[in-house]
Amino acid sequence: MNLARPLVVLVLVAWCTPAAAEGYAKPPQAVLDVLHAREPRAPFLGPTRRALLLLEPVRYPPIADLAAPMLRLAGVRVDPRTNGEHGAPYGVGLTVQPVPDGAEVRIPLPAGARIGAPRWNVDGSMVAFTNTTAAGVELWVADLATRRARRLPGLKLNPLLGHTVQWMADQKTLLVKLVPARRAPPPAAVVPPAPKVQESAGAPGASSTYETRDVLSGPRDADAFDYSMTAQLALVHVPSGKVTRLGAPAVYGQVARAPGGRHILVERIHRPYSYQRTWPRFPKDVELWSPTGARLETLARLPLFDAVPIDGVPTGPRGFEWRPTEPATLVWVEALDGGDPNTKVPHRDRVLLRRLDGSAVRELGRTEHRFAGAHWLERGGLVLITEHDRDRRWRRTAVVNADDPAAPRRTLWDMSADERYRHPGYPVYRPLPSGAWAVLEQDGAIFLGGQGSSREGDRPFLDRLSLRTLTTERLFRSERKRVEQFIAWVDPAAGAFITRRESPSEPPNFVLRTLAAAGPAAAPAPGEAARTSTARAITHDTDPTPQVRGITKRRVTYQRADGVPLSFTLYLPPGYREGTRLPTLVWAYPLDYADKAAAGQMAGSPWQFTRLVGASPLFFALQGYAVLDQVAMPVVGPPPKIYDTFIEQIVANARAAVDKAVALGVTDPERIGVMGHSHGALMTVNLLAHSDLFRAGIARSGAYNRTLTAFGFQSEKRTLWQAPDVYLRVSPLFHADKIKRPLLLIHGELDRNPGTVPLQSEKLYEAVRALGGEVRLVMLPHEDHGYRARESVEHALHEMLAWFDRHVKHAPPRARVEHAPPRAR
Repeated sequence: MNLARPLVVLVLVAWCTPAAAEGYAKPPQAVLDVLHAREPRAPFLGPTRRALLLLEPVRYPPIADLAAPMLRLAGVRVDPRTNGEHGAPYGVGLTVQPVPDGAEVRIPLPAGARIGAPRWNVDGSMVAFTNTTAAGVELWVADLATRRARRLPGLKLNPLLGHTVQWMADQKTLLVKLVPARRAPPPAAVVPPAPKVQESAGAPGASSTYETRDVLSGPRDADAFDYSMTAQLALVHVPSGKVTRLGAPAVYGQVARAPGGRHILVERIHRPYSYQRTWPRFPKDVELWSPTGARLETLARLPLFDAVPIDGVPTGPRGFEWRPTEPATLVWVEALDGGDPNTKVPHRDRVLLRRLDGSAVRELGRTEHRFAGAHWLERGGLVLITEHDRDRRWRRTAVVNADDPAAPRRTLWDMSADERYRHPGYPVYRPLPSGAWAVLEQDGAIFLGGQGSSREGDRPFLDRLSLRTLTTERLFRSERKRVEQFIAWVDPAAGAFITRRESPSEPPNFVLRTLAAAGPAAAPAPGEAARTSTARAITHDTDPTPQVRGITKRRVTYQRADGVPLSFTLYLPPGYREGTRLPTLVWAYPLDYADKAAAGQMAGSPWQFTRLVGASPLFFALQGYAVLDQVAMPVVGPPPKIYDTFIEQIVANARAAVDKAVALGVTDPERIGVMGHSHGALMTVNLLAHSDLFRAGIARSGAYNRTLTAFGFQSEKRTLWQAPDVYLRVSPLFHADKIKRPLLLIHGELDRNPGTVPLQSEKLYEAVRALGGEVRLVMLPHEDHGYRARESVEHALHEMLAWFDRHVKHAPPRARVEHAPPRAR
């Protein structure tokens, strides 16, 4: 009997058995050493700028955290044990760093603490934060004078719909959402009393694909939603610990106290709930309360909005908020086009304002396009109103005088929403004595901080904009070969402000800068600062991964065949010898642009400190690969029809990048792999199907059958029935017979993104396998659209490195004419 053949079969079967069946695998030790190096601390600058809180985060929680019980309720993932968010991020330590200098002081916390982001009161004397335990979510307060923290006893917070903890106007009292003290047991699982029935009356009502995240599945889910989301509003006086409960328990969404402290804006959510939409679309009453919990007025009764047009907004009042510069003035928006962006009207929205002193509602202004936000200045009655034109991808910002209706409206900026190089930056805010935040104003001017994108890389800036002349003065610009970002003013009159500075050899740290009293004698070059400044270090964090400094990187520019400027960041492994051709990884994500000029603009900088986190493609550089990171992948065209040429454009982009990398002498054209996540995964599989540029691909958490996202995807606003050819053409599932190169699919089993449900990867795997392609599918238990658990990230890196080592780094010569250049199919 010949035993050789059965033995070979057994070996092959064992090799092909997914590693997950044997437990989680790990990448090489050099990768693990970097992956688990010390995490940088998350900064929270105090409102007085005299102290900086540094939170020690847990980036990779254990898989046991994600495997905890979970309820998926109308877009909220709930841990029923704590009545908190399932898998919520947390920190394990809190340190106070005085500004500008002084010794750090660690705030003592209980063993096993899992704390949330701290919230300063406006005088900087206290911070409030949450601590999640096995029994629930606790409320803690730290005193900055004593550097001590204490738990407010007898309270369990309900953080599920946000607005959980906020300081009242006295800055000693907290407005919180509590788990009701005496609530009935949770709804038990029961035999369904009847089928779940949904019915449409025949009226059209298409809504976006992306509004169906973890929707309620039936009456029991609706009961569980009520049970989990119901909260008791309360005031907690921190010095005394006194708790005053406000109103009756209910499902509360937004809760916001007025700057003057005498009113509370309350959003109360109620049935009937939807089985097709998440909780922000549920019916709600918007109410005005007193600080004692008395309901003073119902401002709006909003119905269930389960059929909002794609890219549209609900009808009626929306976006209630307080004007930050007055004690009690409400501001909200109403659609003038029925909420439908396809309706032709002279104005889409109007902004309304009402003082709670008996004044009538008045119109602050109308926007030609959709309202996109307001920035209130701290004095003078001025507000910056921004609107967005969906069809042109355009943004306009105007200065409006809220206190003088006769004052002319002045346009500040009117430009492409994709504009980077001429982006004016964002207004700088400061906290007011009430605790509200408004745009800092000084002598008729405001300040703008921005990324400063340019052809040479990001050079962040700080500008002063005169509201009289609408001219700007550049106060600060990051020097070349460093990236230094404005964070906050310490003393505008003295010219003192805080920045965050880094370079390829310097980890990020905070710096106190002080402007010189006058500018240099010579006029600065265009775009450069008109003032000099001195720097003084505040924090002194050291490099946690010195081995990564051996990786070299540089920005590379080139052009697509049709002239569109492109770029990528090239990472080369430690010890790289010039002229050596390496196996190469292409990592990209397609972005949509309305015009070629914006598509060619670069973002990011080669002068940033390199950090390798999560399942990053940059880990390949530690394993001997050249990595082409952030490869420009623009898709350019009229926004309504931009996906008509998606395939042709991504192939052209990829070919240009490959040709450039080969021309540089760093890339072996016979050993190139392509990889992407989410929309980048769709790109990856399409490149394997429609080009012959790559030896293998890795696609993570993608969507491969766009007919399953029939009501739009990315910036495609047409439905499947309006553009069936586009949906079919961009869906690689329908071209699975063309995928002849090895493909690794990775997906989180609990991906909540409606566009990238796990079924997408499962069905593509089935198709490629059935058609004889080489494919591997890795489903990560308990993971969402991104991967968080330590074990999951380690395993994903193991799979990625092993796949490309086999199919790219050690790939045999192609079975075709030797040295024939890669081509588009």
